Amino acid sequence: MDSKRKIDYENLRAVNNSFLSEYHKKSAEVIEKGWYILGQEVDKFEKEYASYNDIEHCIGVASGLDALILILEGLDLPKGSEVIIPANAYIASIISVIRAGLVPVLVEPDIRNYNLDPEKLSDALTDKTSAVMVVHLYGGMTDMPSVKDFCTSHNLYLIEDCAQAHGARLNDKMSGTWGDAAAFSFYPTKNLGALGDAGAIVTSDEKLATKVRMMRNYGFSKKYYCDYLGYNSRLDELQAAFLRVKLKNLEDINNHKRNLAQIYLNRLNSAYTLPYVSSDVVNVFHIFPIRYEKRDDLRKFLAEHNIGTEIHYPVPPHQQECLKDLYGSFSFPISEEIHSTILSLPISYGHMEADIEYVCKIMNKYIEG
Repeated sequence: MDSKRKIDYENLRAVNNSFLSEYHKKSAEVIEKGWYILGQEVDKFEKEYASYNDIEHCIGVASGLDALILILEGLDLPKGSEVIIPANAYIASIISVIRAGLVPVLVEPDIRNYNLDPEKLSDALTDKTSAVMVVHLYGGMTDMPSVKDFCTSHNLYLIEDCAQAHGARLNDKMSGTWGDAAAFSFYPTKNLGALGDAGAIVTSDEKLATKVRMMRNYGFSKKYYCDYLGYNSRLDELQAAFLRVKLKNLEDINNHKRNLAQIYLNRLNSAYTLPYVSSDVVNVFHIFPIRYEKRDDLRKFLAEHNIGTEIHYPVPPHQQECLKDLYGSFSFPISEEIHSTILSLPISYGHMEADIEYVCKIMNKYIEG
């Protein structure tokens, strides 16, 4: 064993090291221009990210959570109406529904890919249902053709939470382009990560785009003229500049992570439940999740060998303290199984193939003794 070897779960300095010179150049340009809010960098990033996703509009906002809230409010869904959402979603997705004055209705995911199971939508449908929110977890994709058909047949809005799916594709169609609107997070650990909080909305609905563009800036139609009760949720000019640098390299980042994922897929012991691979999906592997019954013992073993891991996520939403009043009597066995067995392995732009091969070696040693 190489006792001196240390593999962090994530090292953002290593991830961003190759972009440093461009970051310094762009930050100097922004500072020297003297325009720091909703300037040229935000405008250019919005155009470039819309083009990358092959969609009409991109609206930069302060975070992925804000993007979801603005979409839900911008669609003007009836207050108190229901939004179907996967039961294993990240808590922010559910918070957005509640903050928008709506009711999240949880449905179990597909145990294979951890995304919403379209076959369970009908059982969750009521006369109060107004929308379905899919959450493309870990860099993969939900079965969007089935979900879209369901929403169309029941006249429901379809919203995509793409916080972990920058550049993911299903049947050559980009994540974020299947529904009425989509939210992206650019939290620093994302494949397209900023150097702070940042987010965006993408949509082909011009009316919605116009409305959320106003709502992110207090609701102004023009300065000091307020048409909506909005928010202060603007993509920062500096973050937009950094994101423009990263966006040019996003396909390289995604391809690098896919290559690392393939090492895991090829070399890890079959005792581990590995991510489901579909030929129809271009998975960008924001996270590489495995499942293992003795997850906590495995994690401790890896830590003893200086290998960092994470758990996405240790507590299912319906068991969170803040949601006990809403879901205290509910049970979601599939979600509970996922949350109790899942473990995220190192897979970042800052990792090399040798790092992942070492992780595989140690993980296989745990199984084989």
